[in-house]
Amino acid sequence: MKVTIDGQEIEVEAGTTILQAARMIGGESVPPAMCYYSKLKGTGGKCRCCLVDVTKGSETDPRPMPKLVASCVTGCQDGMEIASKSSERVTEARKAVTEFLLINHPLDCPVCDQAGECDLQNLSFEHGKSESRFIEEKRTFEPEDIGDKIQLHMNRCIVCQRCVEVADQLTDGRVHGVLNRGDHSQISTCVSAAIDNEFSGNMIDVCPVGALTDKTFRFKSRVWFNKPFNAHRECNTPGCCGKTTLWMFGNEIQRITARKDEYHEVEDFICNTCRFDKKEVANWIIEGPRKFEKDSVINQNKHYGKLDKVVIETEKGILQGRDIDRKKISMAEIDYNEKIDGTNIDSK
Repeated sequence: MKVTIDGQEIEVEAGTTILQAARMIGGESVPPAMCYYSKLKGTGGKCRCCLVDVTKGSETDPRPMPKLVASCVTGCQDGMEIASKSSERVTEARKAVTEFLLINHPLDCPVCDQAGECDLQNLSFEHGKSESRFIEEKRTFEPEDIGDKIQLHMNRCIVCQRCVEVADQLTDGRVHGVLNRGDHSQISTCVSAAIDNEFSGNMIDVCPVGALTDKTFRFKSRVWFNKPFNAHRECNTPGCCGKTTLWMFGNEIQRITARKDEYHEVEDFICNTCRFDKKEVANWIIEGPRKFEKDSVINQNKHYGKLDKVVIETEKGILQGRDIDRKKISMAEIDYNEKIDGTNIDSK
């Protein structure tokens, strides 16, 4: 069946959601998503960032949908027409959702390890406002220790529940979840138990904000100071692909993450042994530098291609000055048998 998103038509299979169809097209028509994760079943429909305007329901029922819909959980219909980037209603709705997500979010970007690869940062940059209308006190939580590998910052959490789905679908026993209701909702363990299983580190990769970070990398460096390399090893842990991204500073591996696609989603999950225990270069077969989207802060000042020498053709005196002036200010060019004007010392 055929669907049209922002004037671009594409053929999709039955059961495809609007968000999946938009990702097939690519570009600016792709709605942002903070809770949906294609590798995890049952995600989506919580953050409302991916709202779109369905201007035509289908060929059989061409009436537009009266309200904006979440593209991550709304299926495509034959002949459906959707407005994403081109709709002012959608733009205003995304601005409102961004403002709502930020009302309790602390301004931790200068000290947060997620800075530079944070989905909420990107969302705020595109749809956020320079000022806040929220004058009430922000929601805060007491610090909680959930293990020696993962740092939980509940004040930064937007309750997308990706980390809960990771534990449900990758591990044998989930010990954490969403406790309480409303704005008191928090990610925690019922009895403050440590989260300890072989795939718990993937909670860090799927978190769209800085609520779950790597304790072994905490405050070590900013991500844009590291050089990311794709690498792999033969891992014997069942379910681990062994394909990772090494974040290096010089010859030191400062952290290891799973490889991510252009939508910041993990391509294949990795075990904690690969993530936390293999920090020596000799443990890995390095494939080459990892490439990111051109507007990523991680890509700044990193050039992987050969650069042409810039030649500025102009008159010599404009860039270098007059020879006599350079001689006056450069002690190395002065002949001490001559005066400053060039005449010999013995001459009258």
